[in-house]
Amino acid sequence: MVTVLVLGHVLRDAVGDSEIDVVLSGPTTVKKLVEANQTRLGALLPFIAGRETLITINKRIGTDDSPVRDGDTVQFAYQSRASYDGTRDIPV
Repeated sequence: MVTVLVLGHVLRDAVGDSEIDVVLSGPTTVKKLVEANQTRLGALLPFIAGRETLITINKRIGTDDSPVRDGDTVQFAYQSRASYDGTRDIPV
């Protein structure tokens, strides 16, 4: 089983929960884990594609291609695209 933690109001509102346990049948990647559990985690896909999430696996920074194994904790935290001076770094 993998524990998925969802941090930040934006992601929690999209997913509807802050902690989700997912049964894992074998080694996979973060993106494949989300895609295989569309009902519970599918709302994360647009944020992953838009690079608006900080992904960690067992408290280590990862990416959507990082491996996930049974017993891992995968955490998604919302990252806005605002720069440090408060302006957006991507044109709207």
